[in-house]
Formats: sequence, C-alpha cells, structure tokens
Amino acid sequence: MPGFGHIGKILILTGLLFVIAGLIFVFGSKYLPLGRLPGDISIRRGNFSFFFPAATCIVISLLLSLLLNIFFRR
Repeated sequence: MPGFGHIGKILILTGLLFVIAGLIFVFGSKYLPLGRLPGDISIRRGNFSFFFPAATCIVISLLLSLLLNIFFRR
C-alpha cells in the first residue's frame, strides 16, 4: 500500500532512539554523571528528601534538541 514507507522509517528511527536511550541508561552511569551534576538540587532533612536534577534536565534537553534538529532538518 502506498504511504506506509514513511511510517516504517519513523518506526525504525523511534526504535533506534529507544535502543540508544536504553544503552545510555545501562552503561551511561559509569561514564556520564547524569543526576550528579553541579546544579542538581538535593535536600535531605530527617525523614524528608527532595531531589530535582535541574542541570541534568537542561543537558538532556540540549542533547535531544540537537539530535532532533540533526535528524529532522529538511
């Protein structure tokens, strides 16, 4: 059927992105200090703990923006 080639490319690209994300989660903690960057907020007091990875969110956002601009640039 015509028109399904484009959907196939999107599915392959999505699958590759999931594989790359999985590899980053499995092996990235050894090489990337995500979650422990300067600028990540961590508060511990008694029975209360709060963690917000602000710097990590910014780094991930920049990387995703860069990758998506590379892949979807026309």
